[in-house]
Amino acid sequence: MLELCGITKRYGDKLALDQVSLTLDAGIYGMLGPNGAGKSTLMNIITGNRRPTQGQVKWEGREIGALGAAYRSLLGYAPQQQGLYDGFTGQRFLSYMAALKGIPRKAQGAEIERVLGYVNLKEAARRFLGSYSGGMKQRILIAQAMLGNPRLLVLDEPTAGLDPRERVRIRERIESLAGERIILVSTHVVSDIEPIAKEIILIKAGRILDRGTVEGLCEKYGCGCGDACDKEDGGAQGARGKYGSLGGLEEVYMRLFGEEERCFG
Repeated sequence: MLELCGITKRYGDKLALDQVSLTLDAGIYGMLGPNGAGKSTLMNIITGNRRPTQGQVKWEGREIGALGAAYRSLLGYAPQQQGLYDGFTGQRFLSYMAALKGIPRKAQGAEIERVLGYVNLKEAARRFLGSYSGGMKQRILIAQAMLGNPRLLVLDEPTAGLDPRERVRIRERIESLAGERIILVSTHVVSDIEPIAKEIILIKAGRILDRGTVEGLCEKYGCGCGDACDKEDGGAQGARGKYGSLGGLEEVYMRLFGEEERCFG
């Protein structure tokens, strides 16, 4: 179980996160919000890369700072930034990351092969990272996050730079990992998380706006026209008028984070 207890983060006068509290158990969670909402800051705090100004992150009831290396060993993190070693091959980079995670040398070869296959990069393993496309770099970051079969997997924009076929592939692989682990995915691509998420967490201006299942959020926000709405068709005509063919979670996203938040129609 992962617990966020009153997480607040300030950068000078800027309040990036404001009293964020969440409890997550096993399953896939999608974190949605506009640019600047605080998603990446929150993920960096969860992974221990930044410290909150106030509040605690706990794993199984213990503060992650007290757990130290034990927490890092059960964590997999794929950041949005692609700060990679261009002079490393994909194989060497994964070997280096495996060593940092404490994976025994004898087990590294098989583990690296496994994660390379997961992201479809076996044929590029001996190429230098500097020659990788943006999408390939994103995939190698996902591969290193998977090393060691982590119990907590944090993915920040995991499909950024990927073509549609690879996006579907990564989405299917993320779904296959669900079970006894927590997977937290931050993304702007609603369709990448809508079919697989146990719950969606909506974040805006550093605060949790709401959380719930896709179905629950669509029921709550999918039609907000009040008395002016045509209840028989769920407001579909008005929705089409404003957002074209949008529906489901994408419509919820646009309603909550779009330029306008007024009645459809």
